[in-house]
Amino acid sequence: MLRKFELPRHLELQRCPHCSVDTPSLVRVIEPFRTESHAGDNVRIWGVYSCRRCGGVVTAFASSQPTGNQVDGIFPGRQELSGDIPERAKNFLQQAIDSKAAPSGCVMLCASAVDAMLKAKNYVEGNLYSRIDKAVLENVITPDMAQWAHDVRLDANDERHADHAAKMPTLDDAERVVDFAEALAEILFVLPARVRRAIAPKQPEEVVTA
Repeated sequence: MLRKFELPRHLELQRCPHCSVDTPSLVRVIEPFRTESHAGDNVRIWGVYSCRRCGGVVTAFASSQPTGNQVDGIFPGRQELSGDIPERAKNFLQQAIDSKAAPSGCVMLCASAVDAMLKAKNYVEGNLYSRIDKAVLENVITPDMAQWAHDVRLDANDERHADHAAKMPTLDDAERVVDFAEALAEILFVLPARVRRAIAPKQPEEVVTA
């Protein structure tokens, strides 16, 4: 017989996986429940939590014999950016992801991340959008990517210049501009690196003689 299980009423995480707010208030919204495989093993107890900041839902689980308020895993987990992204661009993008709860700052950090990505590809002349358009002409990115860049609030001019006529960016704006920056990083750096690794000639196996 399984002993009584207790999941914490408040889940302690460094950041919300959805809005990235620091030390979020994640409150359990339904009573813990148990699942198991068709064979009766892989028993886990689950809890469902909601972020008080953004309303996003996080699930947490533990084994059937926990110690105290043990948590063995959460979904979604914290996002880790690829090491194939140039360091400067990666740092800006990670800061943008971590600041989605502050949309204006997030937009500016994404603009800096995209700027760093383009400079890493030797697009340094002109403004951000003109360099994106040049990348399209040289078939580095697709016209659809350029249109996406124009659709999101990427240039961050309103935020930098505190334009009183401009609407303040929302959490949705921040999410969209992060999505674009992540997709651009994937196209410019992550996927090409994966392809290079896949087709790189393998080193011949060393022949061992007796």
